[in-house]
Amino acid sequence: MKSSEIELAVFSKPWPQLSAAALGQLVRGLGFDSLELPVRPGFQVEPEKVSTDLPKVAKVLRDEGIGICSIAGPVTEETFAACAEVGIPIIRVMYRVGEEGYMASETAVKRELDGLLSFCEKYGVRIGVQNHCKFFVPPHSMGLRHLLEDYDPCHIAAIWDAAHTALDGEEPEMGLDIVWPHLCMVNLKNGYWRRTTGPEAADVEWAVYWTSGRQGLASWPRTIKYLKERNYSGVVCLTAEYSATQDVDRLIKEDIAYAKILFATT
Repeated sequence: MKSSEIELAVFSKPWPQLSAAALGQLVRGLGFDSLELPVRPGFQVEPEKVSTDLPKVAKVLRDEGIGICSIAGPVTEETFAACAEVGIPIIRVMYRVGEEGYMASETAVKRELDGLLSFCEKYGVRIGVQNHCKFFVPPHSMGLRHLLEDYDPCHIAAIWDAAHTALDGEEPEMGLDIVWPHLCMVNLKNGYWRRTTGPEAADVEWAVYWTSGRQGLASWPRTIKYLKERNYSGVVCLTAEYSATQDVDRLIKEDIAYAKILFATT
């Protein structure tokens, strides 16, 4: 696989305080091609200003040589229209399981996605649904496939997250094969479960420790090897999520170097 077929992106969530220009300079300096931009309160683009501010931020980033591969934000018509205006192809979403339970929550998610199809068709912007371990719809690859199998991936597609599938006990080759017909983006991060209660606790609790790409349960070498074997061409987003938040700049620099080595050698 030629490296030009892969677009390496970073989720810019760790840097809400930076101006758009400073963010573009940082991301370019780290060696990324593009970024996923949070459209959330306190970030460079806030939801209520998406129509006016997203085009402005996109232009500043382009001037710095950085594209926006996707946003993580609301699925309103204003957001779809703003994305279409500046050529952002994907809005990434995740859904939590409600009190009514998993299957009822999945039905509710499908009902919401059905209602959003007209925006996808009108504006040419896809919804990318990401899997997330624990109480999310869906938590794993088969759940993602089941949720999306009746949708045209040109409109509603899968964002496969290597860490969340690993935390859920899946092998990367199996998970990617399951979602492959629906795949629009791949997330790379890593983590592992840590026990947060002592051995004497009556109720054992565990939490995820988010770590660097070389550590954790997700095998980046196996994931990238499989992507290359299947001639994947598209966005691979390093999500820059680390429990050691004070070290994010150092860790993401190490992780993009590691990812580039793997794409070049595996």
